[in-house]
Amino acid sequence: MQSNPTTLADWLALLESRHFKAIDLGLERVAQVKERLAIRFKCPVIVVGGTNGKGSTCAMLESILLRAGYRVGLYIKPHFLHFNERARLRGECASDAALIASFEAVEAARGDISLTYFEFTTLAIVHLFAQQDLDAVILEVGLGGRLDAVNVFDGDVAIVTSVDIDHVDYLGDTREKIGFEKAGIFRAGKPAICADPVAPQSLVQHAEQIGADLWLFGRDFNYSGDKQQWNYGGRGQRRNSLGYPNLRGANQLLNASAVLAALEVLRDRLPVGAQEVRNGLTMVDLPGRFQVLPGRPTVVLDVAHNPHAAAALAQNLGNMGFHRFTFAVFGSMLDKDIDGVIAQLKGIVDHWCVTDLPLPRAASAQQIEEKLLRAGVTPNQQPGEEKSIEKFTSPADAYANAMSRAREDDRIVVFGSFLTVAGVMSARNR
Repeated sequence: MQSNPTTLADWLALLESRHFKAIDLGLERVAQVKERLAIRFKCPVIVVGGTNGKGSTCAMLESILLRAGYRVGLYIKPHFLHFNERARLRGECASDAALIASFEAVEAARGDISLTYFEFTTLAIVHLFAQQDLDAVILEVGLGGRLDAVNVFDGDVAIVTSVDIDHVDYLGDTREKIGFEKAGIFRAGKPAICADPVAPQSLVQHAEQIGADLWLFGRDFNYSGDKQQWNYGGRGQRRNSLGYPNLRGANQLLNASAVLAALEVLRDRLPVGAQEVRNGLTMVDLPGRFQVLPGRPTVVLDVAHNPHAAAALAQNLGNMGFHRFTFAVFGSMLDKDIDGVIAQLKGIVDHWCVTDLPLPRAASAQQIEEKLLRAGVTPNQQPGEEKSIEKFTSPADAYANAMSRAREDDRIVVFGSFLTVAGVMSARNR
């Protein structure tokens, strides 16, 4: 009998090589292993899904609950530099040893059941949380909702942040189809919070059909405010004079109001004071979501990889003030709506540094260049214009080129796939 790996890196390499399909939708296999592991929680579980805004919402929930003194487990993904980033216990990344112990538990429980990398690691991380004495568990849903591995776990509260077109091959090509998939994380008799200002009818109908307690933005909770502060209003709770979250972006108050709606729902089990909310929002930290790095030229990291997120990125860039030229370091998976992303940003970016990514399903720099040209991005077409498209084999090389060309009054926007941002983060840390 072959022995298990002894290091986290070897475990991850084994999992990546084992299952023939990277995405294998369906819950039957995962549910079987979950039952064998006997994973149960006595504390509240908050499940967070949606097209965009999931990571920000999870980070704000964690930050507020930590400031309130609670012991929190957070499962968030994907990671940038280290797998341990996906499993946070009491505000810190889980250790290799803790993760390996749970990997071994899942391996022992699965028997001959085949699991994808994502399914195996999801079970392992949630198993790890179940071994801890926690006050709250926050689980970020991956692709979709209804058939995502996280959906084998019942949430006491479920949040859908936004619904937009993404993962068309798996989820459908309309907001109504995708809304139904996202609503799959709702549970009968449990609060179901939707922060999308225009909730798809399919999501509303599904919540009603299963008897979930649906909280809709604009009907059951809302926000108001000015440039200095904002206020939250829910069904039975108001929070006034709040500082803006320490996460830049046009949609962060939508996400923050969904967070406060969830905390309103849980206030008997997880009471949180006004100052803890303020501190949690002002101290929240989440890499790669309109993250503006210190220094000159200005460098922005953003994992915008679909048109909805790209539109928010464009709005945020427009609010930044004057920059002489904008350089883009951009790489994407081929199954994304790259044309839709380009359409949102082609009027803002002057110099495109497009890059290959180290995955077979990534778009090549050549393919992205062709899409840019078809979208009308033409280098130096007009006299006096400075426009360019350059191709690179890695995000690090693309970033190095942008840095070599940019002046102090320029800015560099690194966006697209997590791998694009992670590649630049890794290069900066060397």
